[in-house]
Amino acid sequence: MTTLKNLKQIREKIVLFSTRAKEGHIPSALSILDLLWCLYDSVLKLQPFDENRDVFIMSKGHASIGLYSVLAHKGLIEGDALSGFASFNSMLGGHPDRNKVPFVEASTGSLGHGMPIAVGVALAKRISKLNGSAYVLVGDGECNEGSIWESSLLAAEHQLNNLCCIVDHNHTTDRALSIDSVADKFKAFGWEAIEIDGHDHQQILDAFSHFSNRKNSKPFCIVANTTKGFGIKTMENNPEWHHKTPNEQELELLLGEIHA
Repeated sequence: MTTLKNLKQIREKIVLFSTRAKEGHIPSALSILDLLWCLYDSVLKLQPFDENRDVFIMSKGHASIGLYSVLAHKGLIEGDALSGFASFNSMLGGHPDRNKVPFVEASTGSLGHGMPIAVGVALAKRISKLNGSAYVLVGDGECNEGSIWESSLLAAEHQLNNLCCIVDHNHTTDRALSIDSVADKFKAFGWEAIEIDGHDHQQILDAFSHFSNRKNSKPFCIVANTTKGFGIKTMENNPEWHHKTPNEQELELLLGEIHA
């Protein structure tokens, strides 16, 4: 119940501060919220300036308000900074900036860039004999970028079993170009891949546990089936809300649905 309460509080902040800023991709942030929560609450080993730390890269940078909200809730950035999201001189922009935001390992937003960075991190750890894993979260639409698959081939060639790619498969790209089975594509590129419910915390944690404890030499992909706008019925799978700012009446409706 504590986690459920936490997530409702985070959803509320995502909506409120995005509305205040008139900026942010609210449904995309909600799509990945459960994945981010499990990563920062139970999985990532974060020791600043320690080369053996885990490294997480959110390639899907336009969903930054989701990442910021989890970082703030876990005390990794100041909560006051979150209330100024996307305001003038705020360190929290519409896309994450590694030079401004603690625990942001890469500046992302141009889709397809985070994956090759994560491959580089995993390869550097391998060459330097360092502990820790590289995690990268990409969107399913982002998987239409050639850089995703070029990087995937490189990761498989170098047997980067310290690399975990999480695909936010919310199916919104299907309206333009269906990519069919993402898991099968990663398997064809030499990866181990599984599919899970990206809102079921037990399935998420089991997938990360499997990644950490397996013995094979392949990079690992978690295809997380999610719902864009999850937790707010008006937004769920509704393309109207892709980058829309609520008005006063809509804000009241959305907040009511969060706590229904």
